[in-house]
Amino acid sequence: MSNKYILVVDDSATLRASVNFTLKESGFKVINAINGKDGLERLQQAMREDMQIGMIISDINMPIMDGITFITEVKKTPFKYVPILVLTTESQEEMKQKGKQAGASGWLVKPFKPEQLIYVTKKFMR
Repeated sequence: MSNKYILVVDDSATLRASVNFTLKESGFKVINAINGKDGLERLQQAMREDMQIGMIISDINMPIMDGITFITEVKKTPFKYVPILVLTTESQEEMKQKGKQAGASGWLVKPFKPEQLIYVTKKFMR
């Protein structure tokens, strides 16, 4: 498998656990963050520790810093070319457009199917 990590940004511990389990079962390495601000700090840490981030999975509705703001901020960093998958309960077209404009590469609506998440992850992690 890849030596790259996947950053999972979600304020729900249950969802993070479920995404972690699904990804790790398929051989992926995962870093967790509890909101957008924490996600940006994890990216800084990854840079300092020379860890490669291959993909970011982010929720939209989070306290402190929401997903759209987080994606917008990531696009201003050296991680701007890392694919970002939005994993959220939001399914409105308007929200998807906001995500796309911010720089999201894909959109999955919760609850997710493990095989669907793995399929998308493998596509992005090439």
